[in-house]
Amino acid sequence: MAHSRRGTRRVRRAVAAYAELVRVPNLFTAPPDVIAGAALAVAAGGTTTVPAVAGVAAASVLLYAAGTALNDFFDAPVDAEERPERPIPSGRVSRSTAGVFGAALPLCAVLLAVAAAGATAGVGALAVATAVVAYDGVLKGGPTGILAMGAARGLNVLFGTTATDASIASLPLWALGIPAVLAAYVAGVTLVAATETTGASRRSVVVAGASAGIAGTVAVTLLATVGLTAHGLAAGVGIVLAAAFLVVTGRALARAYRDPSPETVGPVIGTCVLALVPLDAAVAAVAGAGWALVAIAFVGPAVGLSQLFAVS
Repeated sequence: MAHSRRGTRRVRRAVAAYAELVRVPNLFTAPPDVIAGAALAVAAGGTTTVPAVAGVAAASVLLYAAGTALNDFFDAPVDAEERPERPIPSGRVSRSTAGVFGAALPLCAVLLAVAAAGATAGVGALAVATAVVAYDGVLKGGPTGILAMGAARGLNVLFGTTATDASIASLPLWALGIPAVLAAYVAGVTLVAATETTGASRRSVVVAGASAGIAGTVAVTLLATVGLTAHGLAAGVGIVLAAAFLVVTGRALARAYRDPSPETVGPVIGTCVLALVPLDAAVAAVAGAGWALVAIAFVGPAVGLSQLFAVS
């Protein structure tokens, strides 16, 4: 019995370590990107199926997990000094295991995407994986890295369109503009996060605030034009969600501006990451209330797990 209990504890510790490695609350922000992208394509005239969207969303989760695992693999020497509590420097996950784990996940994601939605989805998964690996392994630490992180999130939204029968080339400008706006928002948040351990500059917080304001405003404009034409009630729900995004991010970034210390900035970054869920849900409302409801459902586990694991 004692041996069994020790084995159970070891399994629990291992599961907790890997959950921390992949930032498990963050994983729930990836499917709403895909749902938003698929909704944009459907609103533009495309069609899809539940299995296709679900499969692409699951592949997106694997890609996000790959990004966080590889991030910690490459950052292990720095984390040993700045974040010794993380799984690799604390010894709970070996660096080599994290590297193999992170490298295997993109391959699994591509295969899953192909199985769920075809070759085009596989190409979409590969594009997201390329941006993720480029950021983690080469570009991090400078302006190009910040843009790469934003691009990865924007590509994740475009990845969602591959779950439909609409080609990216056929999408109208208003549908293509949303991934670009989300990419800019994430780049702004990443600019603040780049100095998370030493304290952010107020200028970077202002940039992040501006990008959040633009993202929310564009979402409202989309819903007030395209959304109201086809789905009046759903568009109203979406506008409320976009307003909630603006309030949550505005308050969080205002705290960071008043006190840009690491103790304040870290939680603010987490809030801004989780706020992507209502923003995605707002965008998804352009195709109907059902799309918005499915997307916003991910906010529950994301926020709940953020009470147990750090969001970064």
